[in-house]
This record gives sequence, C-alpha cells and structure tokens, in this order.
Amino acid sequence: MRILKDTYIDFMKQMRVGFILSGVIILLGLGSLLLHGGSKLSIDFEGGTMVAVHFTEAMDINDIRSSLSNVNVEGKYYDYSKQEIKHFGTPSSISVRLASQEEEHGNIAQAVIDHLSNAFPENVPENAQDFILSIEKVGPKVGAELSGKVLMAILSALGLILIYISIRFEFKFALGAIAALTHDVIITLGIFSILGLEISLPIIAAFLTIVGYSLNDTIVIFDRIRENIKARRRDDYLTIINTSINESLSRTIITSLTTFFVVLILWLFGGEVIHNFAFAMMVGVIVGTYSSIYIASPIVALLHSRQK
Repeated sequence: MRILKDTYIDFMKQMRVGFILSGVIILLGLGSLLLHGGSKLSIDFEGGTMVAVHFTEAMDINDIRSSLSNVNVEGKYYDYSKQEIKHFGTPSSISVRLASQEEEHGNIAQAVIDHLSNAFPENVPENAQDFILSIEKVGPKVGAELSGKVLMAILSALGLILIYISIRFEFKFALGAIAALTHDVIITLGIFSILGLEISLPIIAAFLTIVGYSLNDTIVIFDRIRENIKARRRDDYLTIINTSINESLSRTIITSLTTFFVVLILWLFGGEVIHNFAFAMMVGVIVGTYSSIYIASPIVALLHSRQK
C-alpha cells in the first residue's frame, strides 16, 4: 500500500529551513533547561516518597496543602505544605511528593495517608483500600546510582549505533544518524522542560524507544540511498538523496501514522501512570520522522560535499 505515489519533493533544497527550525526549537528547550536549572527529575533519580490517594469528590489543592502544614510522624511534627502537591489524573485524586530529608524516622508515607484521611473524613471512600492509589519510595543513594546507569545506557546505545552504521554504510552516514538521534532526544527533553513534566524511568525508556524508532526510519532511507548510488552513478548526489527520500516517503508516513495513533490512544486512555510516557512517544514519533528526512540525510549530503 502506498499513500503517495511518484512524488518528487526537493527536500535537500529545504535543508536550511529544516536546520533553522530545529535550531530554534533546540535553543528554546535549552533555554528552558537553563532557566529551571535542569530537567525536573522524579523521585526515581532524586529520591523521596510519593503518595497518591483518591477521594470521593474533587479536592482543592490549596486545602490539601493547608492540611499538610502539621503532620504527626511518630510524635514529631513536620510541615509538608511546601512539597509538590498536584492532581493525579482526576480532580478527586491527589499525589504528594516528599523530598528526601537527612533525618527521617517512621513511616512518612503512612503518616501522610492517615493525616489526609483524618483531615477530610467525609471525602474518604468507605473501603480503605480504595483510598490509597500508590506509594513509592526511593532512597537518594539509589537515585544517584540510577542517574549514572541511565547516562551510561544512552551513551552506550549511541556508541554501538555509531559502530553499526559505520560498518554497514559509511562513517558519514553514522554521523548523520547520531546527529538525528541526538536532535530527537534534546528536542523531546526540551519540550518536557518547557511544559514542566518530570523525567522518570519510564520517560528514559521512552527516550531509548525514540532512538530505536528514529534509527529504524533513518536506516530505511540510508539503505535506499546506498542502492540508488549504485544504480544512478551519473546522477548528482543531492538528486540521489531526494529520490531516495521520495521513494521511502509512503512507507515512512504509513509507519509513523500507525505508531502515532497507538501512542495517542495510550495518551488519551492509558491513565496517569503512562500518560507522560505516551506523550514522550508521540513527540518522539513526530520528531524522529522529521529528523530522518531533514537532519540525517542533509548532514550526509553536507559531509559528502566536504569529502569531495
């Protein structure tokens, strides 16, 4: 099945526009990261406790915040009103994220749950099990170890991709692919920073999935370029790249749309737990498809012209 037949869009003529557009988006994302002092990390990396509870009615965040100003944890009182408190998917569900403290004693998560239950008894479900949605606790040392492992995972993936494409194609193709993948991750990270979304372990999994998806799309185009270089020896290099992208365009659009619709359904109906993961995948599918055409291929063309 081919949606588009016999197209000839001059993508290489638009490479400067593509570079400018990507540069603007990347600068906005980096500016947001600098302004906020880096990405907003979840407790997976920073350590802490996250409690999510469900009330029978919609709750006001300010009421919850006021009630947490004096929480009794085994005889000692703590002020948790300045911690991160937000709705957890629906107006009746609340999540409270408590940062790690140097001196902690007792079960803080259970103390917060009991405090909220006692503060709003008329809005607590009859079944106590229905009140607690989730409890997560990560120590600061574990969070630091996870951060290091995540960085090593991403760098290892990019390094292996560089070696693989250099062997299968040429080194200039590997540089184009790495540039496109780095472009995709930076833009997705910047969008998360601009929107104030947390970076958690599922989001890192989404980043690595984006890398794999974008690479697959890029390799399909590179493979067609390699075939056309052999079959069209008399054609100009930019013409060969344009032809290859146009020949792969129908396949690229079909693959991207089917993947996008799946993650869109997950984003709409998957629930709060995978909401950000699905959003990262949606951004990644769009950016990955774009970078295969407007980043990876033009960089290969520029490297070829310099090589000549």
